[in-house]
Amino acid sequence: MKVTAKAARDGGWWVVEVPEVDGAFTQGRRLDQIPAMVADAVSLLEDVPADDVEVELDFDLGDPAALEEARQARAQVEAAARAQEEAARASRAAVAHLRHRTKLSVRDTAVVLGVSPQRVSQLDHAAS
Repeated sequence: MKVTAKAARDGGWWVVEVPEVDGAFTQGRRLDQIPAMVADAVSLLEDVPADDVEVELDFDLGDPAALEEARQARAQVEAAARAQEEAARASRAAVAHLRHRTKLSVRDTAVVLGVSPQRVSQLDHAAS
């Protein structure tokens, strides 16, 4: 069962409602606590196992500009992680090619790629 936890700040608490389930309300001090709390509440009200409740967290910070800035920062972090993974994959492929097809030494491969010889050894081992 998929539900949405709509959380809004009220003093030092997050007040949470679940529109899909009548009477499902809770509160918590931190956002990271809300999915488990909502799953437990929905479990009791709907008589389903808490593990079967998928909670999507939707929060209102009371400052749309801050929320948008946070969303953009998160998107950039995710894009950077994807780019890092692509770079690592390309580096492993380049090391495999340089070391095994062109028979370059570890040190020569390091110079070509602009990394340390130790990094070439790591990439070579990971590609194997």
